This record gives sequence, structure tokens and C-alpha cells, in this order.
Amino acid sequence: MAAPMEVAVCTDTAAQLWSCVVWELHSGANLLTYRGGQAGPRGLALLNDEYLLAAQLGKNYISAWELQRKDQLQQKIMCPGPVTCLTTAPNGLYVLAGIAESIYLWEVSTGNLLVILSRHYQDVSCLKFTGDSSHFISGGKDCLVLAWSLCSVLQMDPSRILAPRHVWSRHTLPITDLHCGFGGPLARVATASLDQTVKLWEISSGELLLSVLFDVGIMAVTMDLAEHHMFCGGSDGSVFQVDLFSWPGQKERNFQPDQDVGKVFRGHRNQVTCLSVSTDGSVLLSGSHDETVRLWDVQSKQCIRTVTLKGPVTNATIMLAPVSMLSSDFRPSLPLPHFNKHLLGAEHGDESRHGGLTLRLGLHQQGSEPSYQERLEQLQAVICNTMEKNVLGGQDQLRVRVTELEDEVCNLRKINRDLFDFSTRIITRRAKRGMSPGRPAGSLQEPSSVWRSRGMAGARSFTTSWRRKQPNVGPSTLEQHSACKRKEPLTHMKWRDLEVCVSLKRHRRTHTEDATPRRPLVSSDLQGQKEDDGSQGKGGELV
Repeated sequence: MAAPMEVAVCTDTAAQLWSCVVWELHSGANLLTYRGGQAGPRGLALLNDEYLLAAQLGKNYISAWELQRKDQLQQKIMCPGPVTCLTTAPNGLYVLAGIAESIYLWEVSTGNLLVILSRHYQDVSCLKFTGDSSHFISGGKDCLVLAWSLCSVLQMDPSRILAPRHVWSRHTLPITDLHCGFGGPLARVATASLDQTVKLWEISSGELLLSVLFDVGIMAVTMDLAEHHMFCGGSDGSVFQVDLFSWPGQKERNFQPDQDVGKVFRGHRNQVTCLSVSTDGSVLLSGSHDETVRLWDVQSKQCIRTVTLKGPVTNATIMLAPVSMLSSDFRPSLPLPHFNKHLLGAEHGDESRHGGLTLRLGLHQQGSEPSYQERLEQLQAVICNTMEKNVLGGQDQLRVRVTELEDEVCNLRKINRDLFDFSTRIITRRAKRGMSPGRPAGSLQEPSSVWRSRGMAGARSFTTSWRRKQPNVGPSTLEQHSACKRKEPLTHMKWRDLEVCVSLKRHRRTHTEDATPRRPLVSSDLQGQKEDDGSQGKGGELV
């Protein structure tokens, strides 16, 4: 084929001439017909683009045809009871069937019945797989919608009851239909119910995204591939279009047909049982109990074509025609195996009819052997520990590294403090050198200004007088020295400045004889006492 061809596959309950009819979507030409029974509602599925499966209405078997050998029924898959709904995994590995209130899962390659899920309280009405076959959704007459993880189902312990990933119980009447959108585990699921509502769910979080209330019960629901619009088939024969991207977004809506006149498809005279949208979203296919299948233009809401069948329509879907459907030379790659009716290993189970190795998925060996799920968790724990060791280097190395970093921080703080002190001394030294010697009397003077105003020799003489105390100096002399200390500006100098003066005296002894104070360091009484002490040979001379 030059381009993929879209075909419509339809079934009805009469099945006088055929069980299933295939016709080209745009031209309406009949392409294929399959004979051999009556297909029940939501009981039609395509397996691996090689086989067509149909759950027979009210009977306990599933009919299987090769897509090219349309006149010969390939096989009847026997089941424990009447099949209420049917679906297949998109990857072609598994078949799901609803039988009463239980869900049966078969493996296509071996025909083994892997697991039976019994979490619904009434009959299962619809089943759907996600596009990547990672999850499947089930809806029942008990008003429950369950989201299952296929990996968890395959790894379950047969002695335990597996819990679904999500349980959606917002509907109040039986579930009539569901549709799973694009996105695999991130897909959105639309569910229809007799409670006149359609709800939109998110598989990843399990949250309810949207709830739309109608005036009639909803029997069918679908979405276009881009999920811009949701189409809902009512029990009165109308098809309603709900825009999912309308503003403002509301979690709960009421659909009013009188206000939304341009959103209703009218033409069927009885309840709509099935809906499907073309790949480009421009054409809508609907089947009804009025024994007609109608093709609608989504933009104009006009009916393009009407196909009349012999009974109430149970299934109507649009699909891309597989190569095997239109090629007469095509044959299936593998024949269908015998499908077991009972679990492998059950006391009354079917024994394998073929020798060789039997691969059993989902059931681990009995005994102390860990399951695949436990092995996966252990492997994840080992990977996480290895990554932590590679990144952090272990706890011991981490402590050593922290200690090294703390020492480095201390060294940096010390260096910073030393640099601060050094820069402070440089700045203050420049400031002292730039101070003017002329200041008000009694104000605080720096040592350099004192030396400039009074002379270097006078400063040294005053400092030495306090460092060298003569033993023959009387109390009056000490009092005069104290008074002089209180009067002189040098008394306000810090001890550090005094030490600087002493150090200057030691290094400049040779200049002491030339240095003469510009003004007396002591009062006149102190000079008289000095002369008396000099005459008696007991006084101490200031140097």
C-alpha cells in the first residue's frame, strides 16, 4: 500500500450472514467478512496484527480467525464461563478476558493461564490496555474502575490477593465503557457510567481530572488522538462533544444541550453503544441499537455515511488496516497455542500437551527462592549504595575530608586576620604621619606630634625619669613629678607609646647630648629641689 488505509470493523447481534464486517472508511466499500458466531459488546480485539478475536455473546468461548483466511474459523478458545469483555495487549503478548466478576490473563506464546484477578464484586463490563502494554484498566457493574500494573500482576504470589494500583469509586451506577488515551503510564482514562457522568482520570497519580454531568445515561466514550475532544454517546441516541481545553478549566461541568447546540451529533434513534475516532480526528464513527453505523464529520457535525446492519450494533471501531488483512499471501508467524482454562499447577488444571521447556511468567519458584520483585529491590539497593560510595567515598573518608576542610578554613581565617592587622597598621601609620602638630592645649597628641613640639630629647628625658627612680628622691619630688605627669600631655599616652619612646632612646644614645627640651619638663619648685639635691650630691640628674 502506498499509504496506510483506515478501515471500520463492525459487529452486530444478529450475525445472519457474518459475524464481523470490514469496510473502507472513506469509500464505504466492503473488504472482508468473518463468519462464525455473534460477537458480544466490547468483545472484539486484534491480536498482533495476525488474528481477529471475538468473544461470543452469551457463550463460553472466544472465536479466532486469521485475518486472510476469513471463511475458516481457526480456533475456539474455551473459557470457564461466558465472556463479558475482551482485549489484547498492543505488543501481542497477552490476552485479557472478563468472565463474570473475574479477569483472566493468558500468555499468547504458550497459552498458559497466568493469573485470575477477582477484585470486582459484579460482572466485568469493559477492559482496556494502555498503549505501551504496561497497565490495563477494568470497569464493572459494581461501579468500580480498577487500574492494574501488568508487572505487578505477573510478579504476584498466587497465595495472596493482588491489590490494583488505583481504585476509582466515584461512579454511583454500573460502568458502561472506558477509553485509555495515549501516553502509557502517563495516560488519561475516560470512564462512562449509567449515573449520567463521564469522568477523566490520570493513571500516574490516580487523581480525578474532570467530571461532566449529562441529562441522560452515557453508554460509550472515546477521545481523539490529540485528546482535544471527548465524545460521549447517550442512551437517547445523541453524541456529545466535550472540549477538554476550554477555558476556564473546571473540575466539574454540566453539559447543557440547549446551550451547546454546536456540540451535539443527532441522527441515531436508539442508544449509542460504541464510538471511535479516526487518526486525524476529523471523522467520528458511531454504532447504535437502531442497527446502523454512522460516519460523522467532526467539524460540521453532519452525517457522511450510514451503514445498516441486521441487528443492534455491538462493536464499531476504526483502525489502520494491517498488511496481513489486505495481502493474500500473508500467513501468521506462529500458530495460536492451546489456551488453558485453569491456572498452571492447579489440581484440576490442564496438563501441557507439548513437551519441552515451559516458561512461566509471574510465578517464582516455590520455597526460599526470592521473587523477581524482591530481586529488583535488592538490585536497586546495591546500586544506590554503590553510587553513595562513589560520590562520597564512604563514611570514614567523609570524616577525614571534613576535618581537612575545617583546618583549611581555620588557616584561611588566620591569614585573613593577619592581612587585616597589617593593612590596619599601614593605614594608621600614614594617618599619624599626616597629622598637624598644632592642636588645642590639653588635647590628646600622638607620640610623633609630641616629639616635634617638644623635641626628641625632652621626650626621652621624661620617659627615662619614670623608668629610673632615684632612691634619694623625696616625697615632695615624687608629688611634683606626679603633678607634672597630670599636667603634661604625655600622661595621656598609652603604655605602648612609652615603650616605643624607650626603644628609641636605646637606639639613639649618641644624640642625647645635642637634644635640649624646648620648655621645662618640671615646675620651678622641682628645679629648686633639683639644685638643692645637686649641691648636696644626693639628687638624680635627668638625662
